[in-house]
Order: sequence, then C-alpha cells, then structure tokens
Amino acid sequence: MAPASRFLPDDFGPGRTVAIIAGKGRYPALLAESARARGADIVLVAFEDETDPALLGSFPPSRSRSVAVGKLGALLEALTDLGAAGAVMAGQITPRKLFSGMIPDLKLIALMARLKRRNAETIFGAVSAEIESVGVRMLDARVFLDDHLASAGCMTGRSFGADADEVEFGVRMAREMARLDVGQSVVTARGTVIAVEAFEGTDNMLRRCSATGGKEMLLVKTSKHGQDWRFDVPCFGLKTLESMAEGKVMRATLETDGVLMLDRPAVIARAKELGIELHGFPAAD
Repeated sequence: MAPASRFLPDDFGPGRTVAIIAGKGRYPALLAESARARGADIVLVAFEDETDPALLGSFPPSRSRSVAVGKLGALLEALTDLGAAGAVMAGQITPRKLFSGMIPDLKLIALMARLKRRNAETIFGAVSAEIESVGVRMLDARVFLDDHLASAGCMTGRSFGADADEVEFGVRMAREMARLDVGQSVVTARGTVIAVEAFEGTDNMLRRCSATGGKEMLLVKTSKHGQDWRFDVPCFGLKTLESMAEGKVMRATLETDGVLMLDRPAVIARAKELGIELHGFPAAD
C-alpha cells in the first residue's frame, strides 16, 4: 500500500472519510483509484449529467449520492449523510452551467447574490466556504495524486528541445496571464506569444495554433499566483496531447507539482508515440 499523500494535512488523521465531489473527465476516477491504493476511506458525490456513470457505479449506493448542478443544499446534505470529514473537488462542470443552464436552489441563489465577481474561482471559493461551514474540511485537490504530478526536467527522454531562455520567456508569459486571471496556458515560439488560453480552454487554444504558422512552438502550463489548491488545479491529459498534435505544438513544459497529469504513465507513453516532448519547470517561490 502506498504511503499517505504529502498533500494530506498533518492534523487530518487516518481513517477519516473523504468525499470526492466529482465532475466530468478522468480526474475523479484517477483520484478514486489513487485514494483506494493508499488505503483511504472514500465516498462519492456525483453531479447528474456530469459525472461518469461508470465512476458512480463503482461505489455502492450506501457510499454515494447524486445531486443536480446548482443544488447547493442537496450537496451539503449529501456530504453530511455520507459522514464525510473531508472533501475534494475533482473534475470539471460544463462551463456554461456555471453561468446559465442550471436551476439553482435558494441557498445557491443567496450565495451568488453575495459575490461581487462571478467566475469559477469566486463561485467555487464560496461553495468551499459553505462546505466547511457544515464541518467538512476542503482538502488540497492534489491529495492522493502525488505520483501523477509533473516533475522537474525532461519527462519523455534525456533532453528537452527548448533552451533555458525559451522556457523562461514562456513561463514568464504564462504566469502573467495567470496573474491577470485570463488563463493558465500560453503557446510561444522564438520569443513570440502565439496563443493565450482564455475561456475556450487549453484544447481549443492548441487546435487553433496550426493556423498561425508558428514554428518550434512550446506550450507552457502553470498555476496561478496564490493558487487555491482546493479547486481548479491545472490538468494535462491524453486529450491535451491530441490537441497539441493537431495544433502542431510538439513541446510542453509544465509546472512541477502544480500541473496534474491524467494519468502520468499513460500521458508519457502517448507523448512518446506522438513525438511530443514533456518537461517540468520549477514552481515559483
């Protein structure tokens, strides 16, 4: 059995129940697999029409609940019913559902009315505060996933095709975009910014790079300054690799311990098949 995660707080004792609040994608399932491998006691709160039904089916009914997006009261009730001492947010909610297309309950309406700005960070931050108000501790979303984080140096071979100056420029641009809350990824080439991630997401940004005619392009993915690690952890997965290949972006550098690879062995193997180089740069102090 693997040792306890270094992202688990020292005062969060073993054997306490952790709820996975699961959105879309591979992330929640990978978290469940990794938590079980480390002997964690886990339960699941799924979102209707978002969470993978196969993941929900891997939990017995007594260990899971399903709630509709926007029903904050039902989410809090589910966490309490399942006996959760801690909770982890994992996976995406369809972005448009955060702003339209959902029917919020009165508790969420009241929460939204208190927000001066409405974006993913402010919404999930406020929801986290509501969860903690019922005695459930929000945990670092990297918990149990220590083995799936980007690491320093070249992860796909002995050397990386971009030199230190090119990486430094790309990292500086990516961190500035993250500071401005625009996005957490940029593509650069020879000291020029080719594309910046915004609301459309990393994959759509990468696909449009092929139309720019950029040569020797480099994807840089970073965390935000002052990142709230309870949610919105930057992720890099198989779909990202396919989008890189489509956009002719054949190199990527990812923040060490700040970017989650979904899942790391599969991502590295596929990158080698596609001829894509993966590299890790140090996290900011």
